[in-house]
Amino acid sequence: MAQMSAAVEAELIDPRAAAMDSTTTSSAELSMLQKKYGDLSGPELLEKMIRYEFPGEVAVVSSFGAESAVLLHMVSEIDPTTPVIFLNTGKLFGETMRYRDRLQDKFGLTDLRSIAPHPDDLMLRDPNGVLWNTDEDGCCFVRKVVPLERALTHFRASITGRKRFQTSARSGMKAIEEEIVKGTSLDGAKVDLGTRFKINPLLNMDLDDLQSYLKEHKLPVHPLVKDGYPSIGCMPCTSRVAEGGSYRDGRWASSGKDECGIHIASSPVHSDGDGI
Repeated sequence: MAQMSAAVEAELIDPRAAAMDSTTTSSAELSMLQKKYGDLSGPELLEKMIRYEFPGEVAVVSSFGAESAVLLHMVSEIDPTTPVIFLNTGKLFGETMRYRDRLQDKFGLTDLRSIAPHPDDLMLRDPNGVLWNTDEDGCCFVRKVVPLERALTHFRASITGRKRFQTSARSGMKAIEEEIVKGTSLDGAKVDLGTRFKINPLLNMDLDDLQSYLKEHKLPVHPLVKDGYPSIGCMPCTSRVAEGGSYRDGRWASSGKDECGIHIASSPVHSDGDGI
């Protein structure tokens, strides 16, 4: 591998490009939003956030995975011009890419932003494309955490498809949350980058609710679901779930890891968290 310059290394950890960690906070604005809308969910919450509280300042983060059609359909019914950020990690199933195109066409989404890891970051941290095999957290960081933080830089809020039932880390989340986004400056100092709101409209839905919504609205299902993949991420770290297995058994099955790290605290090399 060619020697990388110090500037490239700095770019990967520069807070202007990628937040290194984040912590939840409680501002006066968050208290106001929770008081007004904390009991809402689904389309009711989305409409308030998209049209009234964060018009032009909110984006949807979508993996176009097993249940993504539910959230994207809700958003499209409110405003199909809402930006949708799709993480193309370079390790996704071809079925996911085609499913993305199908949902974009069906829902009339006009601002789908497909983002990817920066080539310099990959050259620095994963030059051979096999980091997932030795450091799954590091792979998630360079292919998910960093590019997503760059994409969200100019938004005051993001909309996620997280549900409380998915993992223990998500069981206590609220409909509206706020993060202090922190980073490491080029001289090594910790700095605050501001705050960002996180909207979780599907938090109360379980698998039965999701299936009912898909059927009621006649929405297309990710083609891998019927092939035994109830939760779908990158190819190397997603496997079929045996009959009777739990929902997340097929994600990072060999390691005990069950989160990708894009929504909570992370470090420059390793990350844990509760992805999309």
